[in-house]
Amino acid sequence: MRKNFKTFLKSEDGAVTVDWVVLTAAVVSLAVVVIFAIQGPTDDVGDGVGDYLTTYTPGSN
Repeated sequence: MRKNFKTFLKSEDGAVTVDWVVLTAAVVSLAVVVIFAIQGPTDDVGDGVGDYLTTYTPGSN
């Protein structure tokens, strides 16, 4: 039993999977931060364009 436990602790099977899980979590976290960072300014631009198009009369410059 003790030998099997030592072998289990020394085994590196699955280490690559753990690396990928951590890397994927970091990428997702970074994406969420970027989305929240640009969400406010993007909404402001969209509101400005919407207001302009609402009041725009075609043919009048």
